[in-house]
Amino acid sequence: MEEVQLFNFQNNVYDVINSVINSHQPVIIRDKGKFLVKIVPISYTEQESWLGCMRGKGKIIDEEFRDIEVAIGSAKIGEY
Repeated sequence: MEEVQLFNFQNNVYDVINSVINSHQPVIIRDKGKFLVKIVPISYTEQESWLGCMRGKGKIIDEEFRDIEVAIGSAKIGEY
């Protein structure tokens, strides 16, 4: 992720925006060591965590595996 000083951003707004569009990477604008703004492309989505990203995507297609899911879902931490 690129970082740009506020003064440089003010002088090169067009170039910074084109950089974001072409690289598909966000740019952080900062001033005197403080982060002010993050400019992200419209297509950019920052996912907070990969945990749970597949929730609701699976489908049981055979009754043979349904018992396994029930056993896993009812198991408590530390149980084997």
